[in-house]
Amino acid sequence: MTAITFHGKPIHTCGNLPEIGSKAPHFELVSGQLKNVTLKNYEGKKKVLVIVPSLDTPTCAMSTRTFNEKSSRLDNTVILVISLDLPFAQGRFCETEGIKDIIPLSCFRSSFADDYGLRLTDSLLKGLTARAVIIIDKDNTIIYSELVKDITNEPDYKAALASL
Repeated sequence: MTAITFHGKPIHTCGNLPEIGSKAPHFELVSGQLKNVTLKNYEGKKKVLVIVPSLDTPTCAMSTRTFNEKSSRLDNTVILVISLDLPFAQGRFCETEGIKDIIPLSCFRSSFADDYGLRLTDSLLKGLTARAVIIIDKDNTIIYSELVKDITNEPDYKAALASL
């Protein structure tokens, strides 16, 4: 369990982020077409996992837009924005915002949040995912991770992108 904050008040995750240098845990997420997507779908590419509580919040929307803007400068890299939002809501958000360069994926029917230590275990946000960025290299080794200390803050874009 890791302690972070929500507007300065302590909240907790169900575990810890996978360690840098370790192999990324397998995941199965849901695409906008309601198809299962796994780590194997992105074999041979670098993967930026942008995990957010919900695209229906200002900070989550901002971080998704920011990573979308940065994505065109990244070689052999996919940006996966992962939330508990239903795939339909993720699709509407991306369409409304003109977001085309990231891949929204839902963890609404998977163990992703538990496997990556990101499920919130208390507070008003209990059950949602914490805000984090995890970068996985083309061989599925974790090369960067950030669990945002206050869930209302944006991630450190510069540090994340520098790790690529």
